[in-house]
Amino acid sequence: MAKPRVFSGIQPTGELHLGNYLGAIQNWVEIQSQFENFFCVVDLHAITVPHKPEMLAIDTHTVAALYLACGIDLEHSNIFVQSHVPAHTELAWLLNCITPLNWLQDMVQFKEKAIKQGENVGAGLLNYPVLMAADILLYDTDKVPVGEDQKQHLELARDIAARLNYLFGKEEAPVLKLPEPLIRTEGARVMSLTDGTKKMSKSDPSDLSRINLLDPPDQIQHKVKRCKTDSVRGLTFDNPERPECDNLLTLYMLLLGKTKEEVTAECADMGWGQFKPLLTEALINTLKPIQDKYHEITSEQNYLESVLRRGREKAEAIANPTLTRVKAALGYSIPV
Repeated sequence: MAKPRVFSGIQPTGELHLGNYLGAIQNWVEIQSQFENFFCVVDLHAITVPHKPEMLAIDTHTVAALYLACGIDLEHSNIFVQSHVPAHTELAWLLNCITPLNWLQDMVQFKEKAIKQGENVGAGLLNYPVLMAADILLYDTDKVPVGEDQKQHLELARDIAARLNYLFGKEEAPVLKLPEPLIRTEGARVMSLTDGTKKMSKSDPSDLSRINLLDPPDQIQHKVKRCKTDSVRGLTFDNPERPECDNLLTLYMLLLGKTKEEVTAECADMGWGQFKPLLTEALINTLKPIQDKYHEITSEQNYLESVLRRGREKAEAIANPTLTRVKAALGYSIPV
């Protein structure tokens, strides 16, 4: 029996950080043997906001190498670059044509990012949830690992697929499969080191707000020393008045694989001066093997290109028939 299929991806904008790892990639690694996985570097999404053209290809390859360094296993998973599979953009256009405009205008992330960009906001920012839907639907995806903040986009993908099935499919033979979310309960939202009420983000202007996966030990130590805390002695979870405390304890718990009860007992009488060195050590020890593997991968000439080429071929073998199926349902003539 075929394994259920998983699809997910990360944009190659800025450096991958601890939030990307604990909130997404680590989850991919832990579940990958249960599924047939397609993990994509979504470089087409990267240009919905201002970007540096000279860095796009470099950052794309860095993200792909970090997927491997974090433990993505090619026995269970395929890694490829979104723009290398043209079916993504073609299906996105077809889906755009059946997606009501108000569905896109209601997307929370569009509203937030449009405010930041002002008059310079591009149509791509409005339409990128449709491209995200195309990414997912192309692979007849069963499960999509998402954080809480991405659930709305997956719901939109399901709505678009259901609309296309209703308008152009048959009840006994839907054109597109409706995917389900796969949400991790712990660590799904890793918060900023400078503001425990905000998600750790590549777009935050302050590098002190995040631990990047390739940060060297001295930089990690500096960021932990500078991270926002409070003056209360005794460290506890789930206190809404101490969001930074909850965030840092959660990081420590996830990095060491401990339970909340174990961390609570260990840290109940600690001050920050005792706790921060422990967190620093946990961060350095967690990231060192990832960094070592990353440097090994990037030092092997042509290896990463071969991985991405094989991933593209496997992706196209599934994506192209899906695209053909959608075009046939819409009435297009299919070349023979």
